Amino acid sequence: MTPGHINFQKMNGLGNKILVADMRGRADKITPRAAIALAHDPNTSFDQIMAIYSPASKNADARIHILNSDGTDAEACGNGTRCVVSWLKQVMDQNNFIFATDGGNISATYRSENSISVNMGQPKFDWEQIPLSEEFADTRTIELQIGPIDTPVLHTPSVANIGNPHAIFWIKDDVWNYELDRFGPLLENHPIFPERANITIANVSSRKTVTIRTWERGAGLTLACGSAACATAVCAVRTDRTDRQVTVTVPGGDLEIEWLADNSILMTGPVEYEFSGMLDPQTGIWSREPESQTQ
Repeated sequence: MTPGHINFQKMNGLGNKILVADMRGRADKITPRAAIALAHDPNTSFDQIMAIYSPASKNADARIHILNSDGTDAEACGNGTRCVVSWLKQVMDQNNFIFATDGGNISATYRSENSISVNMGQPKFDWEQIPLSEEFADTRTIELQIGPIDTPVLHTPSVANIGNPHAIFWIKDDVWNYELDRFGPLLENHPIFPERANITIANVSSRKTVTIRTWERGAGLTLACGSAACATAVCAVRTDRTDRQVTVTVPGGDLEIEWLADNSILMTGPVEYEFSGMLDPQTGIWSREPESQTQ
C-alpha cells in the first residue's frame, strides 16, 4: 500500500452507490475535497462514503463517519451500513455488529450477502428533533407544497428523523410521473428544513407494499435510500396507510422494513461488491487493486 493511502471497496445496496473506506487506526478524516473528487470520477462515483474508524469505546465494533457526494456529512445511511457489514464480515469473521454513528449507535446482523439487517434505531417525530424551522404540533402532515397554490404538484408531507431529516409526499399515481430531479433540490433546501432534508415521493399500493423515489440530501437522485425507506414505512403507519411490516420498493429493488414493538426500525436487504482499491483520503487520488488480491 502506498504510504498514507487506505483500502476501500466500491459496493452498492440496491444501486445506492457506496464507497467503504478503512480508516481504522487513523485520526484524520476523508476531506470534502477528496470526496468531491471521487464523486466526479465515473469509476468511483458514489452516493455515500462509509468511513470505518476504530471504536472510541468497547461498546461498539467500529465507528462510522458518513460523507455525501457533495462533501457534506450524513448522520445515517442504511444501505451503506449493510455494505460496511459485508466488508467487516470478511475481516472480522463475525455476524453481529454494533456501530457508533453521528446519529447514535446502531446494530446489524449478517445472514448472507442477500440478507443483511440493520436496526436503524427509533424514529423522531417532534418538530424540534427533525428539525423544522417552525412549530408543528402534529408532524404526520405539515403545511408544505410545491406548484400552484390551487393545484399543487406535491403537498402536505409527513416528516420524521431517521438519523437525518425526511419528508414524505404521498401520491396516488406512478412515482415516475414526477420530475423529482426538478422538485428535489427546491424542497431539500426549503427554509422549513434548517438542516436540509431527504425528499421522498411514495405510492402505497397495499397495507404491505409501498413504492418510493428519493432525492437524497447532499447526493441527489438515488436508486435506493435506506433511511428514506424506513421513514416512509413509519410515516405510513402513523397515517394508517400500512401495517408495521412492509416491502418498500425503490428503483434498485426491494427493502423489507419492520417497525418493531420496541419502536426501533429493522431494515433488511442485499449488497453487491464491485471492486477494491486504495485511495488518498486527503486528495481522493486512487488506484484499483488487481482482482486476484481481493478474492
